[in-house]
Amino acid sequence: MSEVLSSPRPRRRLGVDADHEHYKWWALSCTSLGMLLATINSGTLVIALPDLEKALGVGLLTLVWVILAFMIASTVLVLTFGRLSDIFGRKRAFVAGFVVFTLASLGAGFATGGTDLILWRVVQGIGGALLFANASALVTDAFPREQLGVAMGTNVMVAGVGLVLGPVLGGALVEISWHWVFWFNVPFGIAGSLWAASVLRELVRPEADHRFDWWGTLTFVVGLTGLTYGISRGGIVSWNDAHTIVALALAVILLPAFIVIERRVPSPMLDLTLFADRGFAAATGAAFLAGLSRFALTFVFVLYFQGALGDDPILAGVKLAPLALGMLISSPLAGAYADRHGARALAAIGMVVSAIGLIGMTTLGTGSSYWLAATWLLINGLGSGMFNSPNTAAMMGSVPVHRRGIAGGTRMMLQNTGSVLSIAFVLAIVTAAVPTKVLLSIFSGVSSGLSDAALAPFIHNMHVALWVLAGTAILGAGVSLLRPTREAQAQADAVAEAARVAA
Repeated sequence: MSEVLSSPRPRRRLGVDADHEHYKWWALSCTSLGMLLATINSGTLVIALPDLEKALGVGLLTLVWVILAFMIASTVLVLTFGRLSDIFGRKRAFVAGFVVFTLASLGAGFATGGTDLILWRVVQGIGGALLFANASALVTDAFPREQLGVAMGTNVMVAGVGLVLGPVLGGALVEISWHWVFWFNVPFGIAGSLWAASVLRELVRPEADHRFDWWGTLTFVVGLTGLTYGISRGGIVSWNDAHTIVALALAVILLPAFIVIERRVPSPMLDLTLFADRGFAAATGAAFLAGLSRFALTFVFVLYFQGALGDDPILAGVKLAPLALGMLISSPLAGAYADRHGARALAAIGMVVSAIGLIGMTTLGTGSSYWLAATWLLINGLGSGMFNSPNTAAMMGSVPVHRRGIAGGTRMMLQNTGSVLSIAFVLAIVTAAVPTKVLLSIFSGVSSGLSDAALAPFIHNMHVALWVLAGTAILGAGVSLLRPTREAQAQADAVAEAARVAA
């Protein structure tokens, strides 16, 4: 009896073992929760910008940097964290991402001014980079290649749910207090941390080579920070501003230096050989253009609904719902279709559909029916869902298992860079030649007293910005078609596998 009592009891864990047939769905639940957290946070914050401006008394540049700080931090670090996760393990990095994001959300709610809020957003971006760099790699590790489209489509569908909930929830939360826009993330983050720590398993043995590319990391982080900071500041302040010029000069010097370093070091942060695969190269290029063409759209329509039309935050959030609804409808269907028939044509068609929606939006004005705006938002969302899941599945399925962390980081780095540039360029277009008083009223959401004539420059600039985004989407469709056909990719994979076995 004593031997029985003294023998250790098996430790019970949530989820299933890594080799269980249902493990893939447990892993998908973790990454989907991370996606939901990120998209809800984005939607609630954008809808709350006018209230933040009034509550904290910050200027337009600070307001924009509340958004950009998170994006820049996650963009410049996602590649580094992708490399580190390949070395030390993806589960550990993913759980750390939840923890850091949660703590930063708590701190952001206690911010008393623009500067400390931006700093907390930077820390949030560090957590976001850990999540972004590993989410697609964890899903790709868990799912067989022929089911990747469904898995990625599910993640995008969950993102669509977050995009629906975010603006509506943000409108409700700011009615209580703007602090809750950040504090609302805390219970989600705690749940995500515990869930991921409990159910995720390490499926891929970490790399034995622990050498880290410090020079490559330094040149990349400083160079890309200079690029994003310089473009965003140039669009808002001045292209002749000394800070803008210095930041862009650093980018011009350091980003080419980064490429040179990556070609020479034995364990590069960015594996440039990945781009030798035409499918991966085309998919990452299309992801960049997708971020460039789509991210600023929500920002523009918050200004349109709350600023130009004078809607309250809750109503503006509800009005944005068709954009996410389109993604919610098309994402899982597109993923399932791509698993059977390939992603090349579907991703290109999705970008064209998005472009049609953007072109249709150029007909909107201060007197337009909401149902017209809702139709074009829905069409754009349908196109986004058609593109996202097939493109991501094709990209992640084309890389070796041990490079999925860095491949996921590369994808998010390029997509987020496109998103940052999208905000910077669109903001520069929208604010051009608009009187300062009108701009402040629009960004504060108190423009209901402005006449149609006073708002005309803003509406004109909004149309110009939408035409630019539409052109970028069409370019993205062309890049999507550069990837090989399904049959050609299968032949290339067979040749590569044969060469690997022979070696």
